[in-house]
Amino acid sequence: MNEIVFYRTLNDKIASWLFQGKVIILYGPRQVGKTTLVKKMIRQYPDALYMNCERQPVRELLSSKNLERIRQYFGTNRMVVFDEAQKVANIGEILKLLIDTYPEIQYLATGSSSFDLSNVLSEPLTGRNVKFVMYPVSLIEMSLQYDDLQLDEMLDNLLIYGSYPDIAGRPQTQKEKLLDELTTDYLFRDVLQFENLRRPDVLVNLLKAIALQIGNEVSLRELSNLLKIAVDTVQRYLSLLEKSFVLFSLPSFSRNLRNEISKGRKFYFYDLGIRNTLLQNYTPLSNRGDVGQLWENYCLVERIKYNQAYDRRVNMYFWRTYQQQEIDLIEEHSGELHAFEFKWRPRRSVKIPSGFKNAYPDSTFQTLSRENYREFLINPK
Repeated sequence: MNEIVFYRTLNDKIASWLFQGKVIILYGPRQVGKTTLVKKMIRQYPDALYMNCERQPVRELLSSKNLERIRQYFGTNRMVVFDEAQKVANIGEILKLLIDTYPEIQYLATGSSSFDLSNVLSEPLTGRNVKFVMYPVSLIEMSLQYDDLQLDEMLDNLLIYGSYPDIAGRPQTQKEKLLDELTTDYLFRDVLQFENLRRPDVLVNLLKAIALQIGNEVSLRELSNLLKIAVDTVQRYLSLLEKSFVLFSLPSFSRNLRNEISKGRKFYFYDLGIRNTLLQNYTPLSNRGDVGQLWENYCLVERIKYNQAYDRRVNMYFWRTYQQQEIDLIEEHSGELHAFEFKWRPRRSVKIPSGFKNAYPDSTFQTLSRENYREFLINPK
């Protein structure tokens, strides 16, 4: 079955920055569609050149820093795409030389691991780049292809198999096989090779432990005892997993009230297909005990995509007190606080916790369920 080609909202965002004197950098995990997107853009610009930096001749050409030779290779093209740019040593310095010497050319670099690209690009290209992050397909992007009824019917599958473009629309057996391969690709090609990590079993067990703790604060000490590794090592591995787009975290929200937890952190997966594959659990939602965790994770990651799509500059937190009052998501936007609770099975009686209402009386509160998720995750406000 052919991959479904979704329209990606980043297309217009990137296009608006073309030929503005900036190197455009596109991050994102493997298989989210970065190459598909840049090749589509190339087709819109006939004087564009695609360079696959995983090819040895391309790496040798760029690493030579022979600007005349490189410029000759570019020919008359006004746009050059460097796909998997982190494969080229000192790519940041090379791009700086190119944009300083040939500023009339638009350079676009993609990479599958943010720690690879950011480490080699940030300093050399300070003030010369614009960064974008590409995630698995969003509900907004799916809504351009499916109607509301179809989206409702797809929800169960999205919570089990995730939102990777090559997985959408495939039969169940193909989804599971592709997810197995993708999960291995994540762990061993991007994360384990970085800094020559030699304990894949520890990394896998750490991810499994996080997978079972969605919605709960993570204790580095408990993970250290469970995995029999140092706390600093746990922290370092979690940082690598965040930088490689496997996990993201929410800090706790606090304005220094005595009863608010101020240093907690929760971890979630950028794609639930990866999470469920790690646990080898593709059980239908009707027979699962973790539906609430899946729904919370799904709503949070889709909200991140939503905020990106509509250019909302938002700080995201969770809130909890020592008396166990809690809220799944706090958004701080334009000086206002908006609180959200995620319930797979809607309840009429969900109310804002009194501690939060009393402390932040001007805040709003909303419960998100299957009945009203579209206004929160798809429709602009």
